[in-house]
Amino acid sequence: MDKYQEMRVFTAVVDAASFVGAGDALNMSKAAVSRHISDLEQRLGVRLMHRTTRKLSLTSEGEVFLARSREILASIEASEAELSTRSVTASGLLKISVPVSFGIRHLAPLWSEFLGAHPQVTLDVQLADRVIDLVDEGFDLAVRIARLPDSSLISRQLASTRLVLCAAPSYLKRRGTPAHPSELAQHDVMGYSLMAMGDQWHFTGPDGPVSAKVRPRMWTNNGDSCVAASLAGAGIQLQPNFLIDRELASGQLVEILPQFRSADLGIYAVYPSRKFVLPKVRVLVEFLASKLGQAPWMERAT
Repeated sequence: MDKYQEMRVFTAVVDAASFVGAGDALNMSKAAVSRHISDLEQRLGVRLMHRTTRKLSLTSEGEVFLARSREILASIEASEAELSTRSVTASGLLKISVPVSFGIRHLAPLWSEFLGAHPQVTLDVQLADRVIDLVDEGFDLAVRIARLPDSSLISRQLASTRLVLCAAPSYLKRRGTPAHPSELAQHDVMGYSLMAMGDQWHFTGPDGPVSAKVRPRMWTNNGDSCVAASLAGAGIQLQPNFLIDRELASGQLVEILPQFRSADLGIYAVYPSRKFVLPKVRVLVEFLASKLGQAPWMERAT
C-alpha cells in the first residue's frame, strides 16, 4: 500500500478531470489509475468522487482529502528538494497563473529564454484574469497586478504600472476633450469590468483626490477589447500603461487629463508561504524580476 502514490494519482485525476488524462500525466494506464482510486476509496471507507461517462466531481470528503493531499505532496517535494544534492538545479513541472493580456503581450515572449536557461524545467502556463487559489488549485506561482492585500502568500514586486486615461484622436475630435474628471459622465467610456473601481473612477489632482462617476457604453472583462474599441474611436478608457504604451508613443491614443493621476499598481509574483522556496520557483521569480524591471512602460509608470 503506497499512500504517497495514491495521493499523487488522486490529485492527478482531479487536475486532469479524467482518468485518461491522469494516466498520461503519470505515464500510467487508465486501468491502473482506476485501481488506485478504487483501492484508496476502499481503504478510507468513503467515496471521494462521483464518476459518470462525461464528468468527474468531488464529494465533500474528496474536497477535504484533496486539500490535505496537496499540502502533503508539496511538503514532500520541498523536503526532497531541500535535502537533495540536486537542489541547486531548478527542475520539474512549474505551474503558473498569469493575467491574460499581460501574459500574452509581455510574458509569452520570455518563456523561450527561460526554458533555454533551465532545461530541466517544464512550464504549465495558465492564462486567467480571475484570482486563483494557489494551494487548492495546485499552482506554484501567480503573477498578479494589483494593490496587493495582506495574505498568507509570499510576494515579490516585479514591476509597476500606472492606469492612464486616454482615447483616440478621432474620438476627441468628434466629442471634445474633457477638462476635468467630472466631465467624464458626459462621455462614452469603455469599462473594464474586473477593475476594482468599477464605475467610480478615482484620481489625484492638483487640489487633491477626485472621484468621477462614469457611464460605460461597453463593459468587458478583457483589457485588449477595451483598447481595440478605444482605438477605433468608441470612447475613453482607463487602462494600465503596459497595455497601451506603444499606442501612446505612436499617437494612436492620447492621454487625457495627465494632471489628474489615477492608481499606480504593482506587478507581483506570489507563491505559497513556505520556509523553503523550490529552486524552480526561485529562478523564475529572479528571471521575471530582471526582465520586467527593464520593461519600456516602466519609464511612463513613474
